Amino acid sequence: MKYEKLSKRALGCMYVATALASVIALAVIGAVNWLWIFPKDMDMLKAVSLALMILILFDALASPYFRYHRYRYSINEECIDIKEGYLFVKRNIVPIERLHKLQTWKGPIDQMFKVAKVVVTTAGGDVTIRFLEEEKAEQIAENLRGRINEIVVSQREEDGEEDGEEDGE
Repeated sequence: MKYEKLSKRALGCMYVATALASVIALAVIGAVNWLWIFPKDMDMLKAVSLALMILILFDALASPYFRYHRYRYSINEECIDIKEGYLFVKRNIVPIERLHKLQTWKGPIDQMFKVAKVVVTTAGGDVTIRFLEEEKAEQIAENLRGRINEIVVSQREEDGEEDGEEDGE
């Protein structure tokens, strides 16, 4: 099975999104520390906060790089296969015949980097192919829509044949 890699735009998008989340987390920790200025017996909690801040900064620098290089997806006639992760690698395999709904989605950061997501809905939940170039996302969504329509038509034909056999008996 041949896996596709992400474009370089995806890496920039990952860095900006992670930096934004890190700034928010650091602001929350900073606000908590500011509230701890008055009680002087909180030195241990301030040390924990400092350690958390260092971990958040390290994560902001390292996680986009590893996530970018580990993210892979493959779409064939039978299934959609997505591998992603930073510390833990997760793999989602979705049979094409189980697809119910398709969506393309772009958030504000995605729009800045001209990337999009394809959200695939099945009876078991949603699976998202992330950080695709806009054109590629539309192409994937359109190809999957075509496959879903083919499957629905073939299932209707099979159901019609089965109904015809039952009526003839």
